[in-house]
Amino acid sequence: MKSLHFAFLLLFLFACNTLSAQQHPTATGRVMNAEGEPLPGAALSVSGHKESGTITDAEGNYTLRLPGNGVYNVIASYMGYRSQEKRITAGKEKKQNFYLSENAVGLETVVVTGTRTPKLLKDAPIITRVISASDIEKVNVNHIGQLLQTELPGIEFSYSMDQQVSINMQGFGGQSVLFLVDGERLAGETLNNVDYNRLNLDNVQRVEIIKGAASTLYGSNAVGGVINMITRAPEETWKLNFNTRFAEHNDERYGGTLGFKAGKLHSQSNVQYTDKNTFNVANGSFRTVYGNRTWNFKQRFVYTPTEKLKLTARAGYYFRQRKKEGDSKDRYRDFSGSLKADYDFSRNSRMELSYIFDQYDKSDYLPLTRKDIRDYSNVQHSTHMLYHHTWQNKNILTVGSDYMRDYLLSYQFALNRGYTMHSADAFAQFDWNPTEHLNAIMGLRYDYFSRSNVSNLSPHIGLMYKTGRCSLRGSYSQGFRSPSLKEMYMDFFMANTMMIYGNTDLKAETSHNFALSAEYTQGRCNLSICGYYNIIRNRIGISGFRDTNGRIAQCYVNEHKIDITGIDVNASVKYPCGLGARFSYGYLHEIVPGEQSRLSSTRPHSATVRIEYGKTWKKYSFNLSLDGKAVSKVKTNQYKTADPADGTEPVTYNGYSMWNLILTQRVKQGVSLNIAVNNLFNYTPRYYSFNSPYTKGTHISMGVSVDVDKLVK
Repeated sequence: MKSLHFAFLLLFLFACNTLSAQQHPTATGRVMNAEGEPLPGAALSVSGHKESGTITDAEGNYTLRLPGNGVYNVIASYMGYRSQEKRITAGKEKKQNFYLSENAVGLETVVVTGTRTPKLLKDAPIITRVISASDIEKVNVNHIGQLLQTELPGIEFSYSMDQQVSINMQGFGGQSVLFLVDGERLAGETLNNVDYNRLNLDNVQRVEIIKGAASTLYGSNAVGGVINMITRAPEETWKLNFNTRFAEHNDERYGGTLGFKAGKLHSQSNVQYTDKNTFNVANGSFRTVYGNRTWNFKQRFVYTPTEKLKLTARAGYYFRQRKKEGDSKDRYRDFSGSLKADYDFSRNSRMELSYIFDQYDKSDYLPLTRKDIRDYSNVQHSTHMLYHHTWQNKNILTVGSDYMRDYLLSYQFALNRGYTMHSADAFAQFDWNPTEHLNAIMGLRYDYFSRSNVSNLSPHIGLMYKTGRCSLRGSYSQGFRSPSLKEMYMDFFMANTMMIYGNTDLKAETSHNFALSAEYTQGRCNLSICGYYNIIRNRIGISGFRDTNGRIAQCYVNEHKIDITGIDVNASVKYPCGLGARFSYGYLHEIVPGEQSRLSSTRPHSATVRIEYGKTWKKYSFNLSLDGKAVSKVKTNQYKTADPADGTEPVTYNGYSMWNLILTQRVKQGVSLNIAVNNLFNYTPRYYSFNSPYTKGTHISMGVSVDVDKLVK
């Protein structure tokens, strides 16, 4: 009997011990800004214990589970603010509140694009430029192209044939600059560019830009850089936002976001509608500028069945119709969806798996017969795996692989045929932090493309050394781009004037990118200088000739070597009184042998400027900013006619500067007003060329954003 009692006693003690082990102590409190306003969605973590973490609710409150009994360093962080660390003893009942001060130079921002792992911007060994949500709100434009051109030097958007929009980013075109949304690729292109109207800025948290080759992490098309749009994750119990904008040429935008949390499920729905009229200009390469009408729907569900597992599902629909003259209207549609699973094996090991579907279609709509004839369809099915393992809380191994089935049906192919390309890759990267001053990152990727029969190894290495207030960075990376299906199989009689032929013998385009930079930060001032050199080989371009039928023709070919070198300078300052300034300058020089050297339209000098002043009171705040962009003229040559045999003639694209005066106000809590005087000094080109701004002078835009959830609280 005594033995039975003893057994029950042991069982009781074991159960108590197990229960005690399961009941972890917690820390509670609020995270606020310097004025005492709550910061919803702020992140809290325990130093050295990555499995312990949480975010604040809509009122800034948090409940953080601690690893056990003891004293821990708890870190509170929020985008745009300096992180704060406190020592918290488990078991104390007193609430621990955090007051975060504004991060004037933005170096506390967490970025992911350059390394595929979260890092503070100040600690990222890969040079990364970030456009924050605050910057996006101030500019208040409709899509990514308008934002980039306003915020960054060295990026220019211009019109190409049939008024399709093309990018030039430090000498690289659309096929060499990879656009991502939360790390996911996009299907479809026109004249080598994605549909920039599809990339609206509603619900975007930040945009990360990597200039230079990034093929080790992102594969083909990342020869010239990566632009990654990071959207806001659903966090609040519920959220409802309405926003609108009005500008010249009856440019209208209406949007809204609805989000809610129900137990372990978060939902976020977003819709946006835009409409802009066609308008005429007096004297130019073309006199009529076509308007557009667009619809964009996005849905995201996040389900967390356990603390270790997070499931994310997305769906999207996009529609655009150009207001082009004639009996036929151009229509563009996109259907997208993805499923993603994130699983934490432990505080040191994490994996993500995803499947992505994206279909981009073009069609000709005939109003008289109401027929909608699809003649272009790009369908991509992608799978993705990424695994991270951390040693000693600082050294990170990242391995991953991707597979994509890329199908393209096009009116530009003979007999409107469709072709399929299969691609696969595997990559690895090691992020090594031997000391608090030194960071090294090394990576290697292997890619294979079936239809072009191209394979490539892309290495990458980056070093960062921090001493005092100065950070020094240096990197080498190889860029890589496989010939696309269009470049291989095109067979198109364009506008009944010229044949364009593909080339199945094209080689892969490669680049070798070298970059050195120095960054100095003191208090509220930041200065960085970066020099780079790109060696490009087998660049895919077009060469003109007469075909066997005597017709004017062009064919995709591998051009001779091209070198691109340049310097970027960035300086910013922000004072406690609310006065701030930012200056960015870019210089670029292309070294192109032979005839092609006279055909480049890349401007050598460009700069952006922002001078601002802002103040915050309890229920009202404002920010007044003067934004400017200046670009130099460029002397180049252009073909006299569609027939290259007729030769070229010199032409000069004039330089210009554009200035905008923007007033952003927050009235009460949750209401934002934006009023901008665009093209403040009434600049109009003497002649509207393809790469001049199609502005008719000074105009005003106005926008309103209302967060209903904040108004009713």
